[in-house]
Amino acid sequence: MTIKKFIPVLLLAGTVALTSCKSNVPDAEVKSKVEAVVTPGVTVDVKDGVVTLNGSVNSDADKAAVEAAVKALDAKEGVKSVTNNITVAAPPPVTPAPEINTVDADLQAKVVDATKDFPTVQTSVKDGIITVTGEIEKAKVTKLKQSLDNLKPKKTDMSALKVK
Repeated sequence: MTIKKFIPVLLLAGTVALTSCKSNVPDAEVKSKVEAVVTPGVTVDVKDGVVTLNGSVNSDADKAAVEAAVKALDAKEGVKSVTNNITVAAPPPVTPAPEINTVDADLQAKVVDATKDFPTVQTSVKDGIITVTGEIEKAKVTKLKQSLDNLKPKKTDMSALKVK
């Protein structure tokens, strides 16, 4: 074979090879197909068949599942590769339940100590609720209330307390 006949064959083979490597699926169509399989909170960008995933999910398993779903779309769907930039959101902090002292005997002992500076005040404890009666000066009400609330009862009932 002469060189003149060989050159057109090489050009034709090169053209076929280059066109077969390029995806025939437009990026907008690829993006639409990918968006159909990703979870909310994940955004999709596509450039020349390369899919980039961004956003946030709740767990590593969710992140892996989204990536696997996109990779399952393979080259026939126009996906050449996947870049996974998805972040895993930190779980919300767990707020411990407020500590409540419902042991009446324990509360009663602590109430006696907390009210020792208030001789005109009487207290009783039942089912974790401190009931306050008697009289007190207006300036001392807040201090008494705080002292009793610091004992962590279910409730501090001061409705029968007379304030002077």
